[in-house]
Amino acid sequence: MTDARDQGWLRTVAHEVRSFDRSSTAERVAELLRARVIEGDLPPGTRLSEEQLVEVLHVSRNTLREAFRLLTHEGLLVHRLHRGVFVPELDEDDLVDLYRARRAIECDVVRRLEGTDAVRLRPLHDAVAAAEDAARRGDWPAVGTANMRFHLALVALGRSRRLDETATRLFAELRLLFHTVADPRPLHEPYVSRNRALLDLLAAGETGRAAEELDAYLHDSEAQLRTVHRDAHRRQP
Repeated sequence: MTDARDQGWLRTVAHEVRSFDRSSTAERVAELLRARVIEGDLPPGTRLSEEQLVEVLHVSRNTLREAFRLLTHEGLLVHRLHRGVFVPELDEDDLVDLYRARRAIECDVVRRLEGTDAVRLRPLHDAVAAAEDAARRGDWPAVGTANMRFHLALVALGRSRRLDETATRLFAELRLLFHTVADPRPLHEPYVSRNRALLDLLAAGETGRAAEELDAYLHDSEAQLRTVHRDAHRRQP
């Protein structure tokens, strides 16, 4: 049975598929589903129905299964024998590994920046403004989404296709961890102002200080999420 939440993300997928080139491959389907994970529409435990997605995406089962295979390789889906394809639940080891990769990528990108102009920083400005607006409304999941967009835009300053692709996969996995949080406000609220402070340092050309602040920021974020993750698991029966 399909609930209202399923209908919501399926409607989004149906809208996005209109931009498909008819020659689109499994990689394009995987990209679309990955984006739904990043936006928080597919929480851990969600079963993906081949029947629904073949109908909505207007692709063959073989194409969809290849997209599933790609996302399974990335750790964003798992195949359970005789049960189907599901969004996985991540553990604390995954969390630690994700943040290790984030520090290696994001801090290195900032450290290597040689000045940034207003045009290149515009996506970061937009993400910070979106987070501040969502915080004023009390929409904390939206703050989390804007925060992810901020960090993806930060990595994009490195002008590396490979880093962009890697960061996108990392943030899709990170979003799965956010779903374990009962109250997202304490998790996201401190980083609204910290993102603004990072942006101000980048705009001022202080990339060394920005890299130092980002490293401390990511350590704090990891510690906070590890605590929340452990508490959530202790509450489970």
